[in-house]
Amino acid sequence: MLITSTPFRVSFFGGGTDLPSFYRLEPGRVLSTTISAHMYITVHRLSPLYPFKYRLSYSRTELAKSVAEIQHPVFRECLKFLRIKDPMEITSIADIPARTGLGSSSSFTVGLLHALHAFKGEYVSPEQLAEEACHVEIDLLKEPVGRQDQYAAAFGGLRRYTFIDDGTVSACPVICRAETLRKLFDSLLMFYVGGSREARGILKAQNARAAENISHLRSLRDLCGEGELILRKGPTAINGFGELLHEAWRLKKNLCPRISSPAIDGWYARGRKAGALGGKLLGAGGTGFLLFFAPKKTHPRLRRALNDLAEQPVVFEPEGSRLIYVGRDHTSPRPRRRSG
Repeated sequence: MLITSTPFRVSFFGGGTDLPSFYRLEPGRVLSTTISAHMYITVHRLSPLYPFKYRLSYSRTELAKSVAEIQHPVFRECLKFLRIKDPMEITSIADIPARTGLGSSSSFTVGLLHALHAFKGEYVSPEQLAEEACHVEIDLLKEPVGRQDQYAAAFGGLRRYTFIDDGTVSACPVICRAETLRKLFDSLLMFYVGGSREARGILKAQNARAAENISHLRSLRDLCGEGELILRKGPTAINGFGELLHEAWRLKKNLCPRISSPAIDGWYARGRKAGALGGKLLGAGGTGFLLFFAPKKTHPRLRRALNDLAEQPVVFEPEGSRLIYVGRDHTSPRPRRRSG
């Protein structure tokens, strides 16, 4: 058995500029971090005694006699892409529900590819993992997604990602003092507003409106540099990061009317009134998690103001996808001992 652990991400600035409708015109940029919430993928070789070749467990269980029979598109395309024909059982377990704005779909793809490479006995770099996940999601499955989530899941940590017109992506760590990073995460609160959504529709709408949104997207991209500069200045400047998040929220709402809703706007206003300097709805929009930046002394007041929402801890995760367990293949024949 093999197990991979792949983190979810929180995107601060630049969302939307990782879509080809923007970065094919001019460079895109995203500032994001991974958090200590993970997707776990297990791969186990199946005994040939079973009457099926693949058992896949996610929100449902699939039994298939061939790769072509597999209904789950990511399972099917990853197995086809890596040309794996061995009988196997694959399961996925997540710390947080899917489709809630934390990049879980790409964490799933990255973690699955990582596990399948390990099953084949192959080392794979974070860059290769990210590129292969982009290939599966964008080229093979034709999903209208960007490229930030795959890279965040593969590389991990607090990073600035830059997207070039030829599809090249650079993943640069944000250099700041440990005290600054600690104060940043001490200032973050995240609340679940409920529901889940397919990002496809909202992302298609954003792609279609890229030309008319170009000035807002440029501003969102440029906030990445301002946010990174604040982090480099040190912990005394950290409140400026929250104010930038408020500016990013104002800009992002202009990209597509489906990004927010009256209920989400109401929760956001309550958070601001209780002391939050800024915040954002994570992911493409509509549902999921509402992130706030607030000085730590205001957190009790903020929690009271939003006591109708469930809180999710926000803890820094410095690593990307990793192999956390390798066990002996119990379905393989045991080696024979020499006599004498």
